[in-house]
Amino acid sequence: MKAYNEALELTKNRFEGGVAPKADVAQARTQLNATLVQASDIMVQRAQYEHALAILIGKTPAEFSLPNTPLTTHSPAFPTVPVALPAQLLERRPDIARAERRMAAANEQIGIAKAAYYPTLNIAALAGLEGTSLLNWFNWPQPFVGRRRRASETLFDAGSRNAATETALAGYDGTVANYRQTVLNAFQQVGDDLVALHILSTESEQQRVATASAEESLQLSQNRYAGGLDTYLQVVIWQTTALWNKRNDIDIERRRLEAGVLLVQSAGRRMECRPVAQTMTCPFGRMAPCFI
Repeated sequence: MKAYNEALELTKNRFEGGVAPKADVAQARTQLNATLVQASDIMVQRAQYEHALAILIGKTPAEFSLPNTPLTTHSPAFPTVPVALPAQLLERRPDIARAERRMAAANEQIGIAKAAYYPTLNIAALAGLEGTSLLNWFNWPQPFVGRRRRASETLFDAGSRNAATETALAGYDGTVANYRQTVLNAFQQVGDDLVALHILSTESEQQRVATASAEESLQLSQNRYAGGLDTYLQVVIWQTTALWNKRNDIDIERRRLEAGVLLVQSAGRRMECRPVAQTMTCPFGRMAPCFI
């Protein structure tokens, strides 16, 4: 806005001196007003982000504010991301831990279903008083203690136990497939974020060169216009090009910051975990860590 305002003042001076036509003044004023509209729209977005930050820290929007500090290109300090990340980081992801525990629970259901094939043993205890003759009716009877064992077995259940076992096996296979898919999705997310960081870093350098070239071309066009060699239309074209490149430059920096945050999220938040006593075979051919 400052640059376009200066261009408008220059055009007015040239018009008053009889060097530039009035159309140049109109073009310069249109360019400035269009940029003012963009600035107002950006202020609306900034206010919405500011209110969102206030809610995240538990305050009302009226209690929280951030000072207006314009973002200059290439000012953010990006965290250093290693070229290779250990796959063990994914074990911290809540979705992977949840899928692993569901797989372990489904495995336990198989054992419960198979336990129905074994006979049921019941043990009962007996206690009381007894007498061996009629004379004992007038005396204190003899106490006794006994124990009874009984085993029962289902001979025919119309395939109910087999169906329960098959259901448990199918449920376990489903949880294994879900666990596998969850792990693969995690690898995909981490891979996407790593590639995005690498490519956006290269793209940022390329955009930096393009922005510098656009600014140099704009300066040359303004000098030629001030010397009466070019029309103001050429200045407007290069002003629009320079503004687009600057905004794209900042947008790439924003995307880099977002990719860094997504990488931290994809790698999994650190959780307070303790290993359980049991382990189970991972469908990928190794012992899966069990965390609760």
